[in-house]
Amino acid sequence: MNHIDLRSDTVTKPTDEMREAMARAEVGDDVFEEDPTVNRLQELAAAMLGKEAAMFTPTGTMGNQICIRLHTQPGQEVILEERSHIFNMEMSAMAVVSGTLARPVRGEDGVLDWRFIEPAIRKGNPHVADTGLITVENTLNLAGGVVMRIEAMEDICQRGHALGLPVHLDGARIFNAVTALKRDVSEIARPFDSVMFCLSKGLGAPVGSMIAGPREFIKRGRKIRRMLGGGMRQAGVLAAAGIVALEKMTSRIAEDHSNAQLLAKGLAQVPGIKLDPERVATNILVFEVDGPIDAKDLQARLKERGVLAIALDSRQMRMVTHKDVSRADCERALSAVQEAMK
Repeated sequence: MNHIDLRSDTVTKPTDEMREAMARAEVGDDVFEEDPTVNRLQELAAAMLGKEAAMFTPTGTMGNQICIRLHTQPGQEVILEERSHIFNMEMSAMAVVSGTLARPVRGEDGVLDWRFIEPAIRKGNPHVADTGLITVENTLNLAGGVVMRIEAMEDICQRGHALGLPVHLDGARIFNAVTALKRDVSEIARPFDSVMFCLSKGLGAPVGSMIAGPREFIKRGRKIRRMLGGGMRQAGVLAAAGIVALEKMTSRIAEDHSNAQLLAKGLAQVPGIKLDPERVATNILVFEVDGPIDAKDLQARLKERGVLAIALDSRQMRMVTHKDVSRADCERALSAVQEAMK
């Protein structure tokens, strides 16, 4: 059975153009900074985000952890939203890699602003850890792909910088945020000290993420990447797909958002499903299952009907649209949900 895979936008397959670019990619040793395709990808990413430099990493988790390591000192705290990927899905890496402690705070519907951050900041008290870094995730995955406004991000960065605190953006799905906000990606990236974004989610590349920031910051980051096992040598075969992703795939993300809206409006009509379509801003839907079955039962029933989704717990389910899910697939998935919930 060919399943409709709504588990994540990480399941996307590379396009034919990506495969061709990978096959003919010019390569060198990237640890020596001699891979021309990796260098081109890094220059392209830095230019798009309006940053001095960028670096290719194998995963978004590694990219985030490199930035945390560079911004902090052991024993400091990192402020982040309690549903953030860094806090929930990166294996406590900040504690292991950087010796830092998470200070989670809850934003309104997943969206942080200074009201929530300021009470968590601690500096100069000899009895507690100092705050070393603020992190923001946009879009916020586990809150249903919600989008932060540019003004809110700028305010956090301005106030954090006034206190001497760097601010990092986990922009794994930054191009989904850009599409929803109808702004240029450089506007989102501009106030942040560092930015991570993924090539392997909505942009469809098979592997890889980027971090961007000041040139000296990225130079130091190369050493941390090497320490973490991220020296990938002839990585141009992977970077080639990333170039296609940035040049060709950013413009089609609105289609995924439209399909997510189709799903959201249909799901909201299913008895036993709780979802407000107005809150679905991008390609991620998180909804409650409150009927005769729970979310884990629904996940199993959908799989039997050829649809893959993820139960986050017994009550919540996540579905994610992407380039390999068509409008017709979404309509079929809705029919499967309706049958499974009966």
